[in-house]
Amino acid sequence: MYKIVKAKELTTNIYLMDVEAPRVAKHCEPGQFVIVRMDEEGERIPLTICDYNREKGTVTIVFQTVGAGTMMMAHLKEGDSFHDFVGPLGCPSELVKEDQETLKQKKILFVAGGVGAAPVYPQVKWLHEHGVAADVIVGSKTKDLLILEKEMEAVAGNLYVTTDDGSYGRSGMVTQVIKDLIAEGKQYDVCIAIGPMIMMKFVCLLTKELEIPTIVSLNPIMVDGTGMCGACRVSVGGEVKFACVDGPEFDGHKVNFDEAMRRQQMYKTQEGRDILKLEEGDTHHGGCGQCE
Repeated sequence: MYKIVKAKELTTNIYLMDVEAPRVAKHCEPGQFVIVRMDEEGERIPLTICDYNREKGTVTIVFQTVGAGTMMMAHLKEGDSFHDFVGPLGCPSELVKEDQETLKQKKILFVAGGVGAAPVYPQVKWLHEHGVAADVIVGSKTKDLLILEKEMEAVAGNLYVTTDDGSYGRSGMVTQVIKDLIAEGKQYDVCIAIGPMIMMKFVCLLTKELEIPTIVSLNPIMVDGTGMCGACRVSVGGEVKFACVDGPEFDGHKVNFDEAMRRQQMYKTQEGRDILKLEEGDTHHGGCGQCE
């Protein structure tokens, strides 16, 4: 059992938990994720690691209530436990593999949309701890839905907050902030964008035009988290990949976002899964228990 040592609601329908998981905390790196289950019969829920403390043996997760499983999780409190807390899974951020002196010379931009601030934070924090400054754009629909602002401000080189409705910070989409920064003379060697699929799509369209290499995290499309269900099948540069085992980070300029978003919607129903099986043939990827 994995004890919850901290549980709080960050904002409407978005929750943070610190969980005792010493083995995961010891080995995890920014960009990876865990799979949690509340009991033996519970739903498998993949969640990106938001933070970790190796000394205390804790891992921080942030989640939004989007289905029955996460709604049940929201009722857990300090002292409760998860039956399973499996990880670290997925590949670490490419940044942690780079030579640190080379990294210090790079101008890095992070773009976080909504709950995407949670997986962006550990990467920016890791860079900060290794003497690398990065600019961060955090976008939210409204001020009330903004999360981790103070935490991000403490580790970012420059933090730019924007809200769709203009209720806080700058007004408008994250793409407008990117345009504004470039117009102000900013230059970037790489962009890391994490958030809703539609946001990442339009960030990538813009950064491709601006010739800024861009990495995206496709954790939003994961379901099973082991490569068995095929829900996170995505085309990257014309090749079939699975976000949970091949990613979750990919070259954003090579991701077929339209295909991925279409699959997200179709996968929700049995009819949709049947259609995908016919369309994708041998590359559909079985094992989900829904295809036979």
